[in-house]
Amino acid sequence: MKTATPALARAINDRLALDLLLERGPLTAPQLRELTGLSRPTVSDLVERLMAGGLIEPAGESGEQRRGPNARVYGLVAGRAHVAGVDLRRETISVAIADITGQEVARTSRPVGGDLVDLVAETVAEAAGPRVIDTVVVGAPGLVAPRDGELVTANEVPGWRPGLVAAWQRRIGVPLILENEVNLAAIAELRTGAAQGADDFVLMWVGAGVGAAVVLGGRLRRGASGGAGEVGFLEVDGTAFCDLVSESVARGPGRAELAGLVAKGAFAFVALLDPGLVVLGGEAGQAGGDELAAEVAARLRELVPAPTEVRASTVTGNPVLQGAVLTALDLARDRVFG
Repeated sequence: MKTATPALARAINDRLALDLLLERGPLTAPQLRELTGLSRPTVSDLVERLMAGGLIEPAGESGEQRRGPNARVYGLVAGRAHVAGVDLRRETISVAIADITGQEVARTSRPVGGDLVDLVAETVAEAAGPRVIDTVVVGAPGLVAPRDGELVTANEVPGWRPGLVAAWQRRIGVPLILENEVNLAAIAELRTGAAQGADDFVLMWVGAGVGAAVVLGGRLRRGASGGAGEVGFLEVDGTAFCDLVSESVARGPGRAELAGLVAKGAFAFVALLDPGLVVLGGEAGQAGGDELAAEVAARLRELVPAPTEVRASTVTGNPVLQGAVLTALDLARDRVFG
């Protein structure tokens, strides 16, 4: 077995310390030694290296009586990098800007209209202000092909055309990723919502739009063409599932009818994947709360024997935008932190 080179060992230790600062906030050198198991000289060198690289900075002193270098608290340089999350829908574009720690620092929205290259670039620039953006992640409806990151077919966003991702990258000049909007909502659900701690789950998006996202083994599964989870294409009683659910939502109150339809869509995932957990998101899914979730779970028990918990989404705010920011942060941290 080959041993790690000194450079690789330093890189691993640096990333370990940076991840701890992300997770726990500012720490002292003794706390870093305790949490990492590294020696005093190694942590001392690590702190100097990260400060010289502009990644961490002194953030005050601990409450210890003895003053000195070991009592100094170190935190991440929040402004070292910024990312943009974009939620691009048929009528509205929303952009959120976050610093490297994940703190949202700006947000803006505009109506959709005109050229989409100009629209996305200008809205990101407006939200970013003087900040330099490191990475952009755009969430939009449709199947995103893993091979090139473009949509497989056009969606309902006015002005959508082939080659937009490449055009956005040229215009904005930073790494830019396009992702299906329900997939991004699933990332938010996994990190901050009802699916925290779950390795396997399906997010069903129930509202004016209908879709789903699949997470197995803690990883989002997109499928060979980006179509994993596109439950809206299923036919139920001779009608597309998305049309049935959308019509039920449009008719208003009628929880029993909606629960029955959602259970039929969830049945496909439970029977084939046995995820153990279905999360109901989207406007109607979240608004239905625990009552709708309980009724869908009861209908599922009648359809399939695999035990399946059903929960309402607990992500607050815009889950697509949150998922876009979280995804952009993962990419930016890998680049900046190594």
